[in-house]
Amino acid sequence: MKPVLLGAIAAAVLAAQAASAQELRVGVQNMNSYLDPGSDHSNAGSQYYYNSFDTLIERDHGGSGDFVPGLATAWEIVSPQMIEFTLREGVRFHDGSAMTAEDVVFSLNRMFSPTYPPYLVRKRDRLGNFTRAEATEDGKVRVYTARSEPIFETLLSMQQTMIVPKGYLMGLTGHPEVDEVADYEAFGLAPVGTGPYRIAEFVPGERIVYERFEDFWGETAPYERVVATRIPETVSRVTALRSGEVDMITNLAPDQLELVDGDPNLKTAGSVTPLFHVMIMNVNHPELEDPRIRRALSLAIDRDLLNEALWLGMAEVPSTHTMAEFGELYMPELDTFRYDPDEARRLLEEAGYDGATITYDTHAAYYTNGLLAAQAIMEMWDAVGVNGEINVTESWTTCVPEMMTRNWSNPMYFADPFGSFGVMWGPGGPSESCDRFNTDEDYQETWERFRFSASVDERRAAYAELMETIEQDPPVLPLYRPYEAWGMRADIDWQPLPTHIPYVLDFRAGRITPVAE
Repeated sequence: MKPVLLGAIAAAVLAAQAASAQELRVGVQNMNSYLDPGSDHSNAGSQYYYNSFDTLIERDHGGSGDFVPGLATAWEIVSPQMIEFTLREGVRFHDGSAMTAEDVVFSLNRMFSPTYPPYLVRKRDRLGNFTRAEATEDGKVRVYTARSEPIFETLLSMQQTMIVPKGYLMGLTGHPEVDEVADYEAFGLAPVGTGPYRIAEFVPGERIVYERFEDFWGETAPYERVVATRIPETVSRVTALRSGEVDMITNLAPDQLELVDGDPNLKTAGSVTPLFHVMIMNVNHPELEDPRIRRALSLAIDRDLLNEALWLGMAEVPSTHTMAEFGELYMPELDTFRYDPDEARRLLEEAGYDGATITYDTHAAYYTNGLLAAQAIMEMWDAVGVNGEINVTESWTTCVPEMMTRNWSNPMYFADPFGSFGVMWGPGGPSESCDRFNTDEDYQETWERFRFSASVDERRAAYAELMETIEQDPPVLPLYRPYEAWGMRADIDWQPLPTHIPYVLDFRAGRITPVAE
């Protein structure tokens, strides 16, 4: 009897371990109030979509980073203004419906010719060149542009072109064959995709529950269930990890790593994030209309000191608005932004700065080290004679006319200068639309050459001209690329992957080794 009893106990223990290995619990700093990959481009939201949605073209995130088949098995750039896709067969959405060319056309055209107001913004700032998608008689999908498109594959592999089910979305409210705003709003609360995990539960701003989707077209998801719970305070997230309440936590700053690494049962993983923490300046505010004032505010900030003090030297301070992820368009040789307090003082005097208060808006906790950076910047401004004042606010004041300066981020939405600088500071983009940034004919002409030239050399030359304009009449200062870390149980094998956009929690097969395995 004794061997039988011991065997039963051992089996029960192994079964319990296997069960625990099927669930991953993640404590996250931020969570959105909706989940719609088409409208969302926030740092808080964009970390969640990759587990549940797919694009026609994917990236080899676990390897070379090259373009690889996704929901399309093949594609051909037929002309500079048209690309054709061969769709993968046997793909199912989480509602059980089969993916068809009609779904793909609907998904793309909802972004190319939007009726839902939030999609209009995404159309304007990144998809403006695309005119339509259409299905062919043999079940392929063609995508057309107004002008020659030099980065077809880059743009059609980004989050906003993830594929959704037409019938499910249009049937959420009202008439099932009518495209209604209420349908899109409802979809953001009950999203459905084709990815390895379906979203089984979503409590806006609080919790997301993923469950393995058994009919996924690719490799089976490693977890049966993943629960992401918002724990906004860093100390509370660390406590939850150390107590075993969660298996992984997000958004650890370098000075907090020892809290996790000092525990033999835990570890951290981190990287310099493909995103800039920036200071933006309202060029149309009466106190900041003179570019010399804004140049002085920028030149007064010692970004290397911020890096050492806040990030222990682990962040990356850029010389210009560029990232290595841009490949041939990476341009670190440009010297757009620098520290020169003497020049800042000279410019302030030349501009006749009269000591007016210049406010700096910040959220208390949204950006890691955001408030601490704001406090340090106030001291640096004071050192050159600027009367600065921090305004801590829960509101996003980026489109408020009274906003003078504030912290913000410029993420890499896709791997091209257009996907970071361009989305935010291109003509008609969110910055100009909010009337805190202006473009003239010269800027727009230079932008056109950068955006649409088929020559890499021509694009590089035009981008250098744009950076020269930004240096002389600055609306933005990239402070640094932050070093962000994740804490986790020691038996979890997971790393942020450099080809993803910022903060993506990639729990697909091959990207994470589950606990207790």
